[in-house]
Amino acid sequence: MVIRGGNVTIRILLVDDNRTFLTAVNNFLLTLSGVEVVGQAYTGKTALALAAKLAPDLVLLDIVMPEMNGLEVAAALRAMATPPYIVFLSMHDSESYRAAARELGIWGYVGKGDFVLDLIPLIESITHELETRPARHPVSAGTPL
Repeated sequence: MVIRGGNVTIRILLVDDNRTFLTAVNNFLLTLSGVEVVGQAYTGKTALALAAKLAPDLVLLDIVMPEMNGLEVAAALRAMATPPYIVFLSMHDSESYRAAARELGIWGYVGKGDFVLDLIPLIESITHELETRPARHPVSAGTPL
């Protein structure tokens, strides 16, 4: 499957404490042209270290994790000099989590059960942003969520 706008390869960091789900997401992303999974993390602390080292364009991030939850990780990622786009992948879909995601300026929120259908349009919109911007910029709070 080809991501529309494919003039750029989007570099993705996967973060989830559920290794089975992480493998499923990774395998799905491998079927997409224009997508490169640059790393995987099972904890928030590892995610922050990898994000600093690998400079991904996009972080797909679980919310409920041990040590640091996804909201804490997202806040730290957003404070980086060139923050990545962030999409939450979570089975915990509540209005309070969505409100927190909006407040953090998160690009999107996808339920784990719907990730195959819902993730492609978000990746395409981020790819379009990457193509039209000369450099990565912080994501504004008015983006698709």
